[in-house]
Amino acid sequence: MFPAMLLNGNVLVLNQDYQPLSVCNVRKSMVLLLMKKAEMLHDHPRKKIRTIRTEFDYPSVIRLRKYARIPYKTIVLSRKNILKRDNNRCLYCGSQEKLTVDHVIPKSRGGADTWENLVTACTSCNHRKGNATPKEAGLQLRKKPFRPNHIIYLRDFYGSVHDTWKPYLYY
Repeated sequence: MFPAMLLNGNVLVLNQDYQPLSVCNVRKSMVLLLMKKAEMLHDHPRKKIRTIRTEFDYPSVIRLRKYARIPYKTIVLSRKNILKRDNNRCLYCGSQEKLTVDHVIPKSRGGADTWENLVTACTSCNHRKGNATPKEAGLQLRKKPFRPNHIIYLRDFYGSVHDTWKPYLYY
């Protein structure tokens, strides 16, 4: 139907209420558009999809015509996702060398394995902090740890996003 090479790009899919749902490839978005299950909100101005008889705009952002009920999405608490949330930087000194995960409140003092208590730390800061709180060790967090939502994960997973995606990903 369409040239395969041209259809591997990413398209942001929005729910009927304009909330980001997911990212799909151009092929899937074209199927949704042609079946009238979605509408195109933004296209790439310099790209077109051409067939023998027709020319289509190259989608960047589409919106579903019917509301899709989805279960509450949570991001799994893992070392990889903590590093991703903290942009692969130590939250104490900003280093990107020899990173590990640190408990802000040590486990021995009742600190839990939660998004709000785990941060990325370089081994140097982690050893300096030891079994103390950041304040006791003379360290200060550069930003407060938080539980990421799927919108932040979408934005960060795809790295640099198209300018047309930014208003929908809460920039």
